[in-house]
Amino acid sequence: MSESTRPGPPTLPGLALARSVVDRAAEHRADEAWLAAAWDSPAVQVVRTSRGTAAVSGDPLSLDLDVRPDVGPEQRTLLGVDGDVPFFAVEVDEPDERFRSLREIGLLLDARDAGLVVHAISIANWHATHPRCPRCGAPTRTASAGHSRVCEVDGSEHYPRTDPAVIMAVVDGDDRLLLGRQSAWPEGRFSTLAGFVEPGESLEQAVRREVAEEVGLEIGDVAYLGSQPWPFPASLMLGFVAHAHTTEVHRHDGEIAEARWFSRDSLIDAVRRGEVLLSPPVSIARRLIEHWYGAPIDDAQEAWR
Repeated sequence: MSESTRPGPPTLPGLALARSVVDRAAEHRADEAWLAAAWDSPAVQVVRTSRGTAAVSGDPLSLDLDVRPDVGPEQRTLLGVDGDVPFFAVEVDEPDERFRSLREIGLLLDARDAGLVVHAISIANWHATHPRCPRCGAPTRTASAGHSRVCEVDGSEHYPRTDPAVIMAVVDGDDRLLLGRQSAWPEGRFSTLAGFVEPGESLEQAVRREVAEEVGLEIGDVAYLGSQPWPFPASLMLGFVAHAHTTEVHRHDGEIAEARWFSRDSLIDAVRRGEVLLSPPVSIARRLIEHWYGAPIDDAQEAWR
């Protein structure tokens, strides 16, 4: 590969929920002896989650990792290792005031903790919704240190799902940005357009289809900017900038209640007046908006969650 064609660094580096420094140690997931020794190690650290929240403490905020719940191997998920420190996740039923949502803590945690908690919550979400075999309906049990489930009747093995979704900063020839408000959102809440990738569809095709379905615009060039896990419950957000050939909005499917073109000046004025509430800073949507704007945006009031 020549220097002129070598891929450069990601355009959206350091996305809040895309940071991770822990080796996932997949080679140990089937090694029961290693897993047992790691769990019993004095160095073990445990991420406790509960229905999309995680236990945190301290100032600056960090994961509360020092409690090792009394649970069996089937309730533990191996998250990985960092040097000699093994990390597991355990879903608990009785959260206390230390448990906070990923939207609240995603920006406050360091890279290690952010990567651990996204991994832990993503896996916990999948286990909660896949207790039975999709082939025969029989109960399944956990395997591979929490990273698969096995049917107790037909022996089939099933793996965590991830739903790819495209999210795009749509810009026109005058470098204006299109933001939309979903019908289910209150007045004033705006974000970039987004949608799930359909079977047999490329990402670029998904960008063009979603924009056409939601606001009736024709999209030309599409450029990838970066990705971020979004475990609500199992999405992987793939960020793009999409260049619109047309600008007249036609709302077709009813999902978008309002769509507006913004110049940089009009957007920042609307935000400062409180007329527009932007996506939360933890989201890739916010980073796409700020990438177009050219700088971080200080909200006049707290961004919506």
